[in-house]
Amino acid sequence: MLHRSCAVVALILIAACSDRTVTPPAETPIAASAVNAKRPEALAKMFAKGLKNAAFRAYLKAQLNVSPYREHKLQFETFLAAHESRALREIAVENATTKDAVESQVQAAIALEVYFPVPAHRAAWTGDEQVLVATAMTDDDPPIAFDPDGRRQVLDPKRPPTVPVLALVPVETDFSVRPARVMECIIDCDGSGGGPIGGVVPPPPPAPGLYMTKSHFVQDFEGWLKGSPEFEVHMLGQKGTTDSLYDYQCAGEHAGGPYTFDQNDLDWSGSVLLFSKTQLDQYNAAHPNQNLRVFVVEDDDTACQIKTDVGRAERLFNVVDSLYNNFTGGNDSSTVVVKAYKYAKAAKSFWQAIASFFKTNDDVVGTAVEDDIVGATYPGYNWFVKGDNNITNGWINLVMY
Repeated sequence: MLHRSCAVVALILIAACSDRTVTPPAETPIAASAVNAKRPEALAKMFAKGLKNAAFRAYLKAQLNVSPYREHKLQFETFLAAHESRALREIAVENATTKDAVESQVQAAIALEVYFPVPAHRAAWTGDEQVLVATAMTDDDPPIAFDPDGRRQVLDPKRPPTVPVLALVPVETDFSVRPARVMECIIDCDGSGGGPIGGVVPPPPPAPGLYMTKSHFVQDFEGWLKGSPEFEVHMLGQKGTTDSLYDYQCAGEHAGGPYTFDQNDLDWSGSVLLFSKTQLDQYNAAHPNQNLRVFVVEDDDTACQIKTDVGRAERLFNVVDSLYNNFTGGNDSSTVVVKAYKYAKAAKSFWQAIASFFKTNDDVVGTAVEDDIVGATYPGYNWFVKGDNNITNGWINLVMY
């Protein structure tokens, strides 16, 4: 039985995702906020009306099927321009307008991607007219959908309809990096071929540092129109000598190198580096007695950039710090005998200077608090992920190698 504590916890910040040294740059670029963008309803309606054309539907289905990206996503602008702007021409014809008119709608909209966010819809759609095109800017927005006749309807944001729905939504995918194709196993698939005994090459030992080996969350924090969740873990610490927080390292799908892990469901297990021993040593040398926070977000639009309401972040940090006597951070507590990442005191003043211009729609999953501080245990995990209103949103297992 879990013990219910009385905390509210959380998250904030700005970021980029490389293995940084301990001295952060003075300024960090701010990504455009999808929240402040206008929902591309007119473009969604045009796209839906284009699907009256059977040949265009077949072409779209073929392009979705061969997409190498997760969930068979297409970058919308690239799709329109491909094959001598075939999609752009077809949409213009079915809307009795010009290519320039369609292009003006595209240029006025935020960068978009198109795909079937519900796997059952993707499997069921045969390329017929039984399809909707829906758009929304945030997880909580009721999706606005159009059928191939251009009829508008408002969908339930919590559950998808039975009719297959194509999402036309802000880009979450890094289309600049083409995923490697999975190679088929054709010969010696059981590992009994040549090489080491049994054909199995033992993996190299992990590089020293802080690792997450598994995670479990109680919900996906993602609206159905936005597809699978994109969980990320961020290491936050003191920025220079100020009382501001800085995002020193992101681990997630697009983090790169040993910091890459892709959790698209409630459970994940494996081994992902959160902060290298070199990073830990550099941070501790530059910031004596200033420890790190481990934060989890479901990233909505821009990979490895945390964006959330500053007022919410300030309230959460204030409550969690006071409740747990400021033991809301962590650090390397390894000895010559035992390697361990344990709770440590976080600077209470950090949260006071969070940049107030951040207000977008990343979902705060929570801040990690060690089970010794929470006063409860959960089998197989050693850190709780605490969210709003003292709700335990998940658990993660942290180890030092």
